[in-house]
Amino acid sequence: MAAILTAKGVTKRFGGLLAVNKLDLEIEENSISSVIGPNGAGKTTFFNCVTGFYNPEEGRIIFNGHEIQGLSPDRVTRLGAARTYQNIRLFANMTAIENVLVGEHSLLKNNFLDAVIRTPRFNREEKSAVEEARRLLRFVGLRGIGDHLARNLPYGAQRRLEIARALASKPKLLLLDEPTAGMNPQETNELTRFIRDLRDQLQITILLIEHHMRVVMDISEQITVLDYGSKIAEGSASDIQNNPAVIEAYLGRGAATGLKTTKVH
Repeated sequence: MAAILTAKGVTKRFGGLLAVNKLDLEIEENSISSVIGPNGAGKTTFFNCVTGFYNPEEGRIIFNGHEIQGLSPDRVTRLGAARTYQNIRLFANMTAIENVLVGEHSLLKNNFLDAVIRTPRFNREEKSAVEEARRLLRFVGLRGIGDHLARNLPYGAQRRLEIARALASKPKLLLLDEPTAGMNPQETNELTRFIRDLRDQLQITILLIEHHMRVVMDISEQITVLDYGSKIAEGSASDIQNNPAVIEAYLGRGAATGLKTTKVH
């Protein structure tokens, strides 16, 4: 299968800190892949390079046939890459449906004049956008909460709302940064199933950062392990479980026993 995302020698520095070091990575289209590693390993920094928040000093990032290193976040979004964040970044005082409408913004064709005088084109597009936002809320399991303020939603619902907002831009690649962070076991299991359904039903590629090892091992077809900005291992769940470099440098000897008992699908 063809790669939808390729990183070649990507390097990002912050002063004297080498956050990402000559990273090579290839993500197949319609796959579910994970990037793991200890805090400070460079995972989110790499996500930020892919989505245009950081410009790497070296290397190339090729997404769906386009070189995207150095592009602004809005241009990367228009090309078809969307993301969520480790710390939920919803507009807390806006309703759920308004949050999703923000995600649709890059697809709308109205201009300022259309909005001011409310042209027929504006009215048609606004109606269509609202209908799509309600459909996405239903899709992520949030039927009937469109008029609720985001800040009043339960934590798990806020996570799903953030995914709905990302899906509103109709991405080909969805990057999820710690999607199960802060969730209880039931919420984690439900979201894990939902991530798999996202890929299967929408035929999109999913790349996630995740510390919850059971989630990683359960749904990932490829796992890349970073440590101090460098890739130290890559492969299937079984490859990673039995990789000495991962056990020693990332998990530690004590945690390795627990990892090996995790069921792998």
